[in-house]
Amino acid sequence: MDIKPTVLSSPMPRPAASTAGTSSAMQHSKLPPQSSMVMQTPMPTGPQEAINSILVRNCVATVGLGCELNLQAINFRLRNSEYNPARFHGVVMRIREPRCTALVFRSGKIVCTGARNEAGAYLAARKFARIVQKLGYNVRFLEFKVQNLVATVDLRFPIRLENLNQVHGQFSSYEPELFPGLIYRMVKPRVVLLIFVNGKIVFTGAKSEREVSDSLENIYPILQSFRKN
Repeated sequence: MDIKPTVLSSPMPRPAASTAGTSSAMQHSKLPPQSSMVMQTPMPTGPQEAINSILVRNCVATVGLGCELNLQAINFRLRNSEYNPARFHGVVMRIREPRCTALVFRSGKIVCTGARNEAGAYLAARKFARIVQKLGYNVRFLEFKVQNLVATVDLRFPIRLENLNQVHGQFSSYEPELFPGLIYRMVKPRVVLLIFVNGKIVFTGAKSEREVSDSLENIYPILQSFRKN
């Protein structure tokens, strides 16, 4: 008996890719790499944008309590305090909100440091005065004053410090072998600026946030003229 060979059926034809899928794939293939699509921080385009990007790093303020203090007794009754008269003639006190440190002296003077703005320094000084008052001292809140305000800003463009020092030598000093930044002493407002080649500036010696913004407004067009291409 003859055995007929088995005929294998041809495979079912695969459906053609849809036009929509093909066009979508082509669109995806034209997209730029993922790294080039990452959003970057916008660069300050003018003095006002730079002023808005100023960050206050530390605000140092002083206040008087109007009475003499027994530092050893204060340190004995407080938790977050340190007193080592052999190393420093004051009690070091700390609070968490705002995160500040106070140097308390026997004369009743307090130096408050660590605040991020003037309002924070004032609030911290009031809290330190209240702590001392609760220990039984006749405390008065006298002559609060901001002594030093440290702030930073990033202009995001490089600066030719050598040329800046040559033109403004009466206000600046630049010795890269000793310190990488140019020291610029502004007369009005009386603020010291540490200017670095990458465009970052540190402000120190200011008495208020207004003085920091005014000094940046004054120096910005000068730094623009010494901007590296």
